[in-house]
Amino acid sequence: MAKHEGRIKRHQGRRGRIVGRREVRQRFLIVCEGEQTEPNYFRAFQVPGVVIDIRSTNNRGLDIINKAIQLRTEDEYDQVWCVFDRDDLPNAIIHQAFNQARRANINIAFSNQAFELWYLLHFGYYNTAMPRNGYRTRLCSYLKPLGYTYTKNSTNMYTVLLDRQATAIDHARRLYNQYNPWDPATADPSTTVHLLVETLNKHRRP
Repeated sequence: MAKHEGRIKRHQGRRGRIVGRREVRQRFLIVCEGEQTEPNYFRAFQVPGVVIDIRSTNNRGLDIINKAIQLRTEDEYDQVWCVFDRDDLPNAIIHQAFNQARRANINIAFSNQAFELWYLLHFGYYNTAMPRNGYRTRLCSYLKPLGYTYTKNSTNMYTVLLDRQATAIDHARRLYNQYNPWDPATADPSTTVHLLVETLNKHRRP
């Protein structure tokens, strides 16, 4: 049998594909807005059996989707995700980004207002909008008794929060489901980061 016989085309998924006697691991491309917060979290993500390629960019909205489309041509990936926040993006741009991602088979881990909402949901259920600086203030109040200080360049947040991850997923799912329908541009607060976390965990293997 030829070495690459039966290879499934890029982006159609290769779960369970065997090359020789070695199972090919799932490969994720995760394109993150910004240089620190989101990339640091996902770089620390422990998922044996999964190859995670983290790219950081200053692009947002529609631009980050187009950047991901460009980057995925560099290698062969099973899933492509973009991670970005609502920030001050116009509603129309957010909707365009989601539509473009859907057409290009790209997933989005989106937070309204900020990625730090995902961190906060490890400690409690928050369904009331707050100023962006409020996320950091509340997060610091939770972390201080644990002996940690949060900054945008913190590299240990995955480890610090790991034992509360299931709680955060439950809270994020509950928050998402309270909107009917969910609109990323107006559902404040909300996040779909849990969808990426759940997907990575699903592919975990020894």
